[in-house]
Amino acid sequence: MGSLFRSEEMALCQLFLQSEAAYACVSELGELGLVQFRDLNPDVNAFQRKFVNEVRRCDEMERKLRYLEKEIKKDGIPMLDTGDSPEAPQPREMIDLEATFEKLENELREVNQNAEALKRNFLELTELKHILRKTQVFFDESVPTVYKSSGAYSSSKYRRYPQMADNQNEDEQAQLLGEEGVRASQPGQNLKLGFVAGVILRERLPAFERMLWRACRGNVFLRQAMIETPLEDPTNGDQVHKSVFIIFFQGDQLKTRVKKICEGFRATLYPCPEAPADRREMAMGVMTRIEDLNTVLGQTQDHRHRVLVAAAKNLKNWFVKVRKIKAIYHTLNLFNLDVTQKCLIAECWVPLLDIETIQLALRRGTERSGSSVPPILNRMQTFENPPTYNRTNKFTKAFQALIDAYGVASYREMNPAPYTIITFPFLFAVMFGDLGHGAIMALFGLWMIRKEKGLAAQKTDNEIWNIFFGGRYIIFLMGVFSMYTGLIYNDIFSKSLNIFGSHWHLSYNKSTVMENKFLQLSPKGDYEGAPYPFGMDPIWQVAGANKIIFHNAYKMKISIIFGVIHMIFGVVMSWHNHTYFRNRISLLYEFIPQLIFLLLLFFYMVLLMFIKWIKFAATNDKPYSEACAPSILITFIDMVLFNTPKPPPERCETYMFFGQHYIQVLFVLVAVGCIPVMLLAKPLLIMQARKQANEEVQPIAGATSDAEAGGMSNGGSHGGAGGHEEEEELSEIFIHQSIHTIEYVLGSVSHTASYLRLWALSLAHAQLAEVLWTMVLSIGLKQEGPVGGIVLTCVFAFWAILTVGILVLMEGLSAFLHTLRLHWVEFQSKFYKGQGYAFQPFSFDAIIENGAAAAEE
Repeated sequence: MGSLFRSEEMALCQLFLQSEAAYACVSELGELGLVQFRDLNPDVNAFQRKFVNEVRRCDEMERKLRYLEKEIKKDGIPMLDTGDSPEAPQPREMIDLEATFEKLENELREVNQNAEALKRNFLELTELKHILRKTQVFFDESVPTVYKSSGAYSSSKYRRYPQMADNQNEDEQAQLLGEEGVRASQPGQNLKLGFVAGVILRERLPAFERMLWRACRGNVFLRQAMIETPLEDPTNGDQVHKSVFIIFFQGDQLKTRVKKICEGFRATLYPCPEAPADRREMAMGVMTRIEDLNTVLGQTQDHRHRVLVAAAKNLKNWFVKVRKIKAIYHTLNLFNLDVTQKCLIAECWVPLLDIETIQLALRRGTERSGSSVPPILNRMQTFENPPTYNRTNKFTKAFQALIDAYGVASYREMNPAPYTIITFPFLFAVMFGDLGHGAIMALFGLWMIRKEKGLAAQKTDNEIWNIFFGGRYIIFLMGVFSMYTGLIYNDIFSKSLNIFGSHWHLSYNKSTVMENKFLQLSPKGDYEGAPYPFGMDPIWQVAGANKIIFHNAYKMKISIIFGVIHMIFGVVMSWHNHTYFRNRISLLYEFIPQLIFLLLLFFYMVLLMFIKWIKFAATNDKPYSEACAPSILITFIDMVLFNTPKPPPERCETYMFFGQHYIQVLFVLVAVGCIPVMLLAKPLLIMQARKQANEEVQPIAGATSDAEAGGMSNGGSHGGAGGHEEEEELSEIFIHQSIHTIEYVLGSVSHTASYLRLWALSLAHAQLAEVLWTMVLSIGLKQEGPVGGIVLTCVFAFWAILTVGILVLMEGLSAFLHTLRLHWVEFQSKFYKGQGYAFQPFSFDAIIENGAAAAEE
């Protein structure tokens, strides 16, 4: 239980392990998660350490597993995760794992290459099929009839269309050339055209047309048609949209130019026969090959799926095993080898209470390895600052995280987390007090707590959800405390509960109440004299004129009261630190003046509030009636500035109790006198102690050698309390103490005022709730009849969305941040330094969790 209020006591130990038992022992320590190893080879390059080859082998295995995981996720195959953590494999099992991963990777890569080649072939055949279909449409279009001229160019090297040699197909020539082209052909000449056909990405087609027109100066004829169905890119599996094109041209020069343009735009060209019969024959062959390819592709995909399903069953366990092996060898690289090369030496921080548990784990590791030499764990003496280790469970972990976010506690410093478990949700609830809103928050937190096992197993990468789920116990407590303060404020969705009946009654008749808009109830005649049993009297809900005034006065005062008590508690916490570390100077000349300063000024102001509440009342006669009640703020200002109070009203007294003036003067003088004590006492005493220490270590007459004098000097300066202070310059000590004193004195004023945020946010939350009720829900409640039911349903849904979104989420987040600030700045600044470093043990659980999170990112 002591570790809850302070961090665990840590010990620096030296560990001796036999080489053959080192792997098994480190594996057992990784499962235990209670040892933080130090690097004994800080100057050695990572690539020059003893086990660097094993780490590289693990990296290679991880790479292969990541490749398998990527392929499995690509196919949407679920990976089996039993939640169990297999033990770290023995070193000899690494060879079997490497062989398994190598076989799987090679088989999968071969299947993928074959599948990609088949898909590429399938794509080419599909594109050729569309080319043959679309070009046939181009050639079959109806056109006017023209006559062909014969000439001496019939034996040209260019490809010629059949229609150019067949009188029955002269209409196709006219369609391709157009009327102007036909008229341009001279008698005695046979016009010869070449053409190319292919496919191109649809988005590149406009630029492709412009380039053809400009580069060929309009001497080409382009026809294109879209392929309706998207095609699959074999390299990445994306769906792409393409178009078929055919380009007609005349001459070798244009042919070369067209092909270069097609190559530049990454268009794929395919051979297209000139004769319709050849095109039909080729299309039939293409369709047959496509059907065969579909069959082969299906078989290939089935084989790939079977391989991936088999791998998915063991992938999670393989990842865990490889990461454990890698972590073990990475840790072994931190060790030193002795001269005989047979023993590994390590240094580690361990919790003092767990040394026996660690020794048992080392024995288990030795037995597993079959070594006959037991490991040796020796505790070492050190002057280094140990790491800070606070044991937590699933309940306290979130509260400890709030403290560590400010700064990790110094070693054995008082831990604010156990006190924050109560103060944090309570101060939040003071700002968020509403029974309805608190119930929503508490139910949400309770749902996450009840379903925490299932929700934790989902392991989502949604950062916002992970934050909510990690703080489920904080959310639940904040909701419960908000319900309590909501009952105190008697506030539920801006309305009140009349549980016990109001202790006020009306002395007016019905006609007076109905005819007058504003009426005032007198505490002397209309109040029963006994307060409402629990919380606010519901009568204040209908007091539209002075409801806010009453709530303001109440919430402002309780904010100051809670704030001053919270700060005093923080100062008292510093007393525990000073006494534990035996810092007598800080105890006498920091803690006591700070506490006196806070008590005599601000706690006295709190006492004045209680005196005012007790002595003055509307039912009392003068001088203790409500008219004679002084302002606490004015009284406090007059007290600090030594001002003479203004004359009170007739039959009223200037002071609230006898001797108040003299007590206030004494309190201010003593509080001001504490300031120079906080400022100068500690530095002067340190300076005097150093002076005395220097006089004691002067060379002694008759010393036989300088070595003896040096030895006495070392012994005299060793082991005093506050060794770090002695290393600091006196000027720095004076400056540090001045800053600390000024910060405390001014901070006492500003921090007290800072707690007024409790009042401000509480008021804002209540007013927002009332605005939503008045301007949204009340509109639906005023509707009547069947239409009114429909309107009320819609209005209620809108009101519920605004309530949850604005008042619970946004206002809740605002109150959470303000509460966090009150703890970090106003509370923890009184005693908490937060200058330590966290204990980071070698733990397989943490390594696997971090590795999984990194893989998801």
